[in-house]
Amino acid sequence: MAHPEAVQLGAKPLRRDEVVAVARDGVAVELEPAAVEAVTTARAHIEELANATTPTYGVSTGFGALAVRHIPPDRRAQLQRSLIRSHAAGAGPEVEREVIRALALLRLRTLATGHTGVRPSTVDTMARMLNAGITPIVHEYGSLGCSGDLAPLSSVALALIGEGQVRDAQGELRDAAEALAEAGIEPVALAEKEGLAMINGTDGMLGMLVLAITDLARLLDIADLTAAMSVEALLGTDRVFAADLQALRPHPGQARSAARMTKILAGSEIMESHRGPDCTRVQDAYSLRCSPQVHGAARDTLAHAELVADRELDSAIDNPAVLADGRVESNGNFHGAPVAYVLDFLAIPVADVASMAERRTDRMLDVARSHGLPPFLADDPGVDSGHMIAHYTQAAIVSELKRLAVPASVDSIPSSAMQEDHVSMGWSAARKLRKAVDGLTTVLSIELLTAARALDLRAPLKPAPATAAVVALLREHVEGPGPDRHLAPEIAATEALVRSGLIARTVEENS
Repeated sequence: MAHPEAVQLGAKPLRRDEVVAVARDGVAVELEPAAVEAVTTARAHIEELANATTPTYGVSTGFGALAVRHIPPDRRAQLQRSLIRSHAAGAGPEVEREVIRALALLRLRTLATGHTGVRPSTVDTMARMLNAGITPIVHEYGSLGCSGDLAPLSSVALALIGEGQVRDAQGELRDAAEALAEAGIEPVALAEKEGLAMINGTDGMLGMLVLAITDLARLLDIADLTAAMSVEALLGTDRVFAADLQALRPHPGQARSAARMTKILAGSEIMESHRGPDCTRVQDAYSLRCSPQVHGAARDTLAHAELVADRELDSAIDNPAVLADGRVESNGNFHGAPVAYVLDFLAIPVADVASMAERRTDRMLDVARSHGLPPFLADDPGVDSGHMIAHYTQAAIVSELKRLAVPASVDSIPSSAMQEDHVSMGWSAARKLRKAVDGLTTVLSIELLTAARALDLRAPLKPAPATAAVVALLREHVEGPGPDRHLAPEIAATEALVRSGLIARTVEENS
């Protein structure tokens, strides 16, 4: 019986929100009857080829540079098992649970398309392992982003055959065989083609792309908010965000960010206090005036990444692939370039959005440019340092983000006796993007914390209803202006609010 809350695996491609639901929220997966039928049909083609006298790559031969060797039937189960054991050669720290669950889900979805030739029982066992919350240990290093995310996917397959280590649903480190047995799951004894089918995909880098897209969509909304708060706190103008000015340069992301900032600032007493003829401000600094252009360009880059991710989610990547007419053909669809490029591309606007936020923060702390705010927003300048070192933290992260924006996908290092002589490095691009997303979260949180303090210091003038509501929410977790306090917990509390989505909902409800 189907459960409406479960993600269905079948003919339709997975949606990005479904990947996030399984990866982060532990939502279950179910195989549609059509998927079971497609898998059964493809398996029949593989078994026919396995019994043929003519060798077929991946079914009755070795792999990679050893593809010319024909393997006799009584050695093929060992071949598949040896493939997984030898390829599960990762090293370094454990990869995050949500990434491993996304990786496993995306490989499972490809297996369920009927283009890989695995048995229905293998697909069912993998779904049960995912639903039981059993998470194989996957290590940081081991994928070159070509021929699939080989070492990471092999680590998942290793758990499926009851070997290696996993974390159970409670996060405890266990032997895979023990965890499977406790969940009532029989380990898989891999048959022809199955080991290869488990590891030939871009699932790791794609899973991380989907998670990053989700996070960045939220963070770009936060960037519009923090920029608006900084404009307000620095007595800047919102006239430059007018729709008719944005229409002169019709990039959709720019228009959206400008409209959001205008809406957020609506009804601000602080903004109204300097609109009259006495205002001598002609033009704001670029970090204020050009926020929609930078945030908008980031949004448009994100939209391109979404397009690539959705195409990849509609893909069935394996080598060799089983076609509808029963042919089993070698191909190069496992190459990670399409995903690697956008992973690298996204790291550029992440660094730039953060860099602009750091510049706005710095202006609020500089008495020469803050238009009446105390130095460093300190309670007693000289005795207190205010947000001076919080800005240092921002600056350190922004410097790191610039390094992380250097692309991984322009590199290639040959492997497998020159058979795999050009690789994508997509996994590496994904790993550094995850770190960059975390960095942007901290940078925007520090701008939010600083702008909120600056708005409080503009009293008795009141900020806009939307920004006032955000400051009020923040004040439930972080105190307002006063003598110096331990700032690290306040930065962490602000980050937690940003990640929770509460700030985004508060803006939506009050603007």
